[in-house]
Amino acid sequence: MKIGRFLTKTEWGLLVLTGLFLAMMVSWIQQTDAPGNAGSYTLRTQERAAQETVVPESALPVNINTATAEELDVLPGIGPALAERIIAYREAHGPFAAPEDLLEVKGIGEAVLDGLRDQIVLEDTAE
Repeated sequence: MKIGRFLTKTEWGLLVLTGLFLAMMVSWIQQTDAPGNAGSYTLRTQERAAQETVVPESALPVNINTATAEELDVLPGIGPALAERIIAYREAHGPFAAPEDLLEVKGIGEAVLDGLRDQIVLEDTAE
């Protein structure tokens, strides 16, 4: 049975389904490119790299036993969340006695620790 001038009922149904499919695909593509999703990860990484390169040498080394979250955040491999976990661990267990104690903080592995060794201290180095 023909509906309208040129299309059958089946053809109209297929046309509607195709339109719905295309609308869903466009919506999905927009969501994956929205800020906070995988599409913006690269942008955030580039912004973070730019911030890290502007860190003045006078800010290093960082005392991991007294540093604020902002001071810890300048260290390579340490973001805001990991900085907060370092501070929480320090408050719960006392000051770090050795750099290796950072391995007890969730999210810090050998690779991150190796990248930090030259940039952290355990006590103030003011002379």
